[in-house]
Amino acid sequence: MEDEAKLMRDKLTERFDRMMKVLFRQEGANLEIGILASEEAQDFIEAHSSVLNGSFRKVEMSETMRKRLERSNYVFSGLKTFHELNEAFPSLLDENGNRKTFERFLNDVRKIDETYNSNYLRAEFTFVQASAEMAAKWERFMQDGDRYYLQYRTAGDAKVRPTHAEMAGITLPASDPFWAEFYPPNGWGCRCSVVQVRKSKYPPTDHEEAMARGKSALEVDKKGMFRFNAGMEQKTMPDYNPYTIKRCKDCDMNNGNMKLVFVPENELCAACKLVRTLANADAKQIKKQAKPLQGTVITNNEFPFPVNISKRTLQEWTNQPYKFYHEKNLMLLDIKNVFAKAKYLGTADNHKGIPHLIQSHIFEIEVRGEKALIIVREYDWHEYTLHSLSEGGELYKHIKKKE
Repeated sequence: MEDEAKLMRDKLTERFDRMMKVLFRQEGANLEIGILASEEAQDFIEAHSSVLNGSFRKVEMSETMRKRLERSNYVFSGLKTFHELNEAFPSLLDENGNRKTFERFLNDVRKIDETYNSNYLRAEFTFVQASAEMAAKWERFMQDGDRYYLQYRTAGDAKVRPTHAEMAGITLPASDPFWAEFYPPNGWGCRCSVVQVRKSKYPPTDHEEAMARGKSALEVDKKGMFRFNAGMEQKTMPDYNPYTIKRCKDCDMNNGNMKLVFVPENELCAACKLVRTLANADAKQIKKQAKPLQGTVITNNEFPFPVNISKRTLQEWTNQPYKFYHEKNLMLLDIKNVFAKAKYLGTADNHKGIPHLIQSHIFEIEVRGEKALIIVREYDWHEYTLHSLSEGGELYKHIKKKE
């Protein structure tokens, strides 16, 4: 078990270091939120999410519930990653305002990795595990409806918090609103549970009394962070958690209503919207998220001309088929960095006879370890426009290598 934990920890550190290399290349006074869509950040988020998913791999539940809990882990991991990047960003400069060497920068942010991905992760892993187990139980409880009562129980030992002991024995139908607020886990390291009991054996607790006991028990949770039902909401973490703010509890994004969301001018909300878009990663959402790119230009040191991103670019890039469709669409959100690192191979003639097209310029990148080609079109009105991503294949045969 310890060996497995060390392997996971080493895996996260390795991906953290790779993500810091991308952060080190950033310029400007503020963190670019789009870095969350980079391949390196996505690798880190997915690795972190995978650690959390592993906490309930053996817990029996429906596939639908599992997928939703895993999505919750991805969103949580993405927002946590945003905080790590945001905390690391100021460390790019030394005390005199000069850019540090990468070695010094990485050494200075090592404590961030240790704090977030060792210390905090242990508590988060345990909480996610408890949430998933209780979500699976809730799913089973719902199959019986109100046939049985549900009863709150503690672990019954000396380690039980006196506050949680206040709720011990509360007995109510599954449909009672009490369970929406006070269903365990009710805090970090909470081991409390809920069981089904026969109505003939246990009398129900008065609803008002139960609510009063619940509020008294969680009085220390002033922010109401742990008042949620993992099974009812199908999430491992409440919407209001250490990496969000109280207003997040009522945000439309949490219910999947992305169209209704008004995003204020703050980095957390922008990061949250991007992370949830990445969790969906469908063409429509990516196109909407990438809309601010329209009218901007990207550059590559091996290519002497600025490359435009047009409305057509967003349509072609997101709609065209590709082997790794998910990764292709996510790449568009980080296209500035992706294109800057691409290798310029040369040109390809307009063999299809497309009107006004002079030729295409071909750049090589890697997607999941496989070669892929970025196509930039050169038009007769002296404009270079990003077009699409290709798996290569036959296109390699038509490339005229740059001189």
